[in-house]
Amino acid sequence: MLTADRLIAAAIMAMSAYFMWHATILPIGWNGMTGGPGGGAFPFWLSAIMFACAAGILIRSYAGKTEYSGNFFDPETLQSVATVAIALVITIAVMSWLGAYVALPLFMVWYLKIFGHHGWLLTAILSIGTPIFLFFFFEVTLKILLPKGLTEPFFIPLYAAFF
Repeated sequence: MLTADRLIAAAIMAMSAYFMWHATILPIGWNGMTGGPGGGAFPFWLSAIMFACAAGILIRSYAGKTEYSGNFFDPETLQSVATVAIALVITIAVMSWLGAYVALPLFMVWYLKIFGHHGWLLTAILSIGTPIFLFFFFEVTLKILLPKGLTEPFFIPLYAAFF
């Protein structure tokens, strides 16, 4: 297992370094013209965080602070990972048609309530609160438009209020 940890951590670090290098094609600093970060800021800094996390895994594997018990990939775990991966692919596939603000809450309801067996209160709070947060964070604050799909007409009054 330690060999797998080390190989995967090294691969993620290499991939992160490539993403960081590729993100510098666009400006990664603050863009005074748009009043927000440059186009490469989020890819660069998210890749840097991913690099740091993978480096932490690599360092931890050499420090001897990892303990494994049992099989890492048992059939139940593989089935759960595959189920969530398929649900994410479906969510991404319908995002351009339904829009991010419908597809993401549908995924969250499925993931929290049906797959995770959480209560309706938590499911409702996260499924409603997340799209609201995403709208204000990306569209209002950063002025990055997310796909709306069929719901585009419903956002015209919000655009009039915030832009």
